[in-house]
Amino acid sequence: MKQLLIVAHAPSVNTRTLRDAAQRGASQKVVEQVACIVKTPFEAGPDDIRACDGILLGTTENLGYMSGALKDFFDRSYYRILEEKQGLPCALYIRAGHDGTGTRRAVESIVTGLRWRWVQEPLTLRGQWQDTFADQVEELGLYMAAGLDNGLF
Repeated sequence: MKQLLIVAHAPSVNTRTLRDAAQRGASQKVVEQVACIVKTPFEAGPDDIRACDGILLGTTENLGYMSGALKDFFDRSYYRILEEKQGLPCALYIRAGHDGTGTRRAVESIVTGLRWRWVQEPLTLRGQWQDTFADQVEELGLYMAAGLDNGLF
């Protein structure tokens, strides 16, 4: 059994909707050999990263940067797993009230340093809330879990 770790900052109703959509996508019945673990950035840490086979990150855009919660997760984990989890398949969704560019750049910089492997371009959900955002994140969760399930990454 493989494990997909979803680490998502979800401080609002809308961001909790996105986190739940990611979990729903990753937990669909067509995915048979992947367990989905969902944690906040404050709950997740190095041991969770060590135990997973893929990671899906979710963050808000805060002042043109990732959430402080996700930054804290990286700060507590980075050096402790740097050599152990190179090549870890990862994906990212950003709930951006503006353009999400600074948030994306910041997370990409850390992921590059960790030598994790992007399995898809980061998904940036820009502007006013749209119900289709949840559908897109659900699809991303399914894509990550199905890819792990089928040995694609």
